[in-house]
Amino acid sequence: MFTNFYTYIFFYFLIVSSSMGYGLAINSISKKFKITNNLGYIGLIGVLFLIIYAYVSSIFISHGQVHNSIILVIGIIFFTKFYFNNLIKIGWSYFFLIFFILLIAAFIFKAHDDFLYYHFPYSYYLTQNSLIFGMGNIDLGYRTPSSIFYLNSLFYLPFVKYYMFHMPAILIMGFSNLTLLIKLKKNIDNNQINFISYFTLLALIFINIFFYRIAEHGTDRSAQILIFLLFIEILLLSNSKVNISNQTSKIYILIGLIISFKAFYILYGIFFLVILSHLLRNFNIIETLKILFYNSFFTFVFIIFSLVIFNNFITSGCMIYPVQFTCFEQPIWAVPLQEVVAVNDWYEQWSKGGAAPNFRVENPSEYIQSFNWVSNWIDIYFFNKVSDFLLGLTLLCIIVYYTLRSKIIIKVKKRKIQLVLIIIFLLLFEWFYNHPALRYGGYSLIASIFFIFISLFLEKFSISKDNLIKKTKYLMIIAVLVFVSRNINRIHYEVKTYGYQPLKMTYYKINPAYFATSKKIKILIKQYNECKINIKNCDKSKGLKVKQILGKYVLYINND
Repeated sequence: MFTNFYTYIFFYFLIVSSSMGYGLAINSISKKFKITNNLGYIGLIGVLFLIIYAYVSSIFISHGQVHNSIILVIGIIFFTKFYFNNLIKIGWSYFFLIFFILLIAAFIFKAHDDFLYYHFPYSYYLTQNSLIFGMGNIDLGYRTPSSIFYLNSLFYLPFVKYYMFHMPAILIMGFSNLTLLIKLKKNIDNNQINFISYFTLLALIFINIFFYRIAEHGTDRSAQILIFLLFIEILLLSNSKVNISNQTSKIYILIGLIISFKAFYILYGIFFLVILSHLLRNFNIIETLKILFYNSFFTFVFIIFSLVIFNNFITSGCMIYPVQFTCFEQPIWAVPLQEVVAVNDWYEQWSKGGAAPNFRVENPSEYIQSFNWVSNWIDIYFFNKVSDFLLGLTLLCIIVYYTLRSKIIIKVKKRKIQLVLIIIFLLLFEWFYNHPALRYGGYSLIASIFFIFISLFLEKFSISKDNLIKKTKYLMIIAVLVFVSRNINRIHYEVKTYGYQPLKMTYYKINPAYFATSKKIKILIKQYNECKINIKNCDKSKGLKVKQILGKYVLYINND
């Protein structure tokens, strides 16, 4: 009966353990890398390392099953070594509990539409080929690479093949949960019950209730989960006595991961202003520069930023696609600028409610200008997507507020949140003006504004440590029950609607169309090789072409 059920679970825990293993290894290398004992952050460091490795190695080799098996086994060896050395004693029970609970979310039959469109094909292409220039000429989806796809390609393994391509979302969800939970426990144990502790609790509940469906994470929700963590670390830097170097390293790790998921999240680099402002208030310029740049994780961020820009450039000719001023027409593989502009306008039109599967506005170029789109966006998108989100968010805040409030009000010191709020509101305005869809950053920005103000109110109430522990446990149990019940309901729907058999045929549905790109690449390369052997075999017609430059294949459009 259990055809691939146990195989699936076995590789699920192998991947989780291997990713943690790399984090444990890096965290133990030297004092420069040992920034925390929080297992969640250590897991995120492992993910960051694997992303950088996947980007770099894909330039030279494809991520086949043998290669990936070696990477997996090395991570397992690291995990076994450091786990049994017992160097970190706190958090292992949470680690195993969180990923055991998340297992129910990993049973997926129907993935989201973008998975079919380009997430799977891009990830699979990396398992079959090393770097190819001009992939953006094959399809629109290949013009926006994400570290998620490169991480996916490392999970192309024997037996499970490509059926673990949703594991990056599991890893980010699990390690973020672990980070928040350990942070919250540490704050309560140390009697540091402040507005950041409440923000941490709200974020922890939010991501498990609102982001319960792993299939919908894509490249956006994983980034938004980490944005909550980024806000917490920024607020900690501004309002608490922390190790400045370690705190800066954590912020670097989070920013590096966030911008790697989607290039436009590079906007969140603006939070360097908060770090700079804080450092200049406490240190001279030389010390500030040393803290900022003489940091091992700054190197990680610089490398991953460079790799993101490089991969955008080799796929489309743009450093950040489809931002026109970052694009170049000189490279042979470059997407024409007029097409870049058209795609950018299309993205904007779609996110502003001007397009749907069965609907288009009559004058798109005029529609997206200024605020011409607002009234239609309110009708099409605000009701009911944003309004439902705001209603759920308000209900969450009310429940947490009335659960934790007390009759005793205490005086608290003024918090340094002005600069953080200004930046959040600037990002919110940019989001609303250019791409007002919740998936493009709206969830985390709107929720964080709610959470900051609710947390500041809660901080004014006096609550005993024991009472807070008891009430926090109740809230967390409710969050877990909601997460599990919603996933059970989702699986039941997939069983009833699509005939999903999670115990017998555990893997998600694969359509043969997913492999079309890889087949197209093989045909093009075959044609190129035939052309080299016999010039008569060269296809002189216009269309997608392939040539080789410095040992690398280049896909381009023949404009002769």
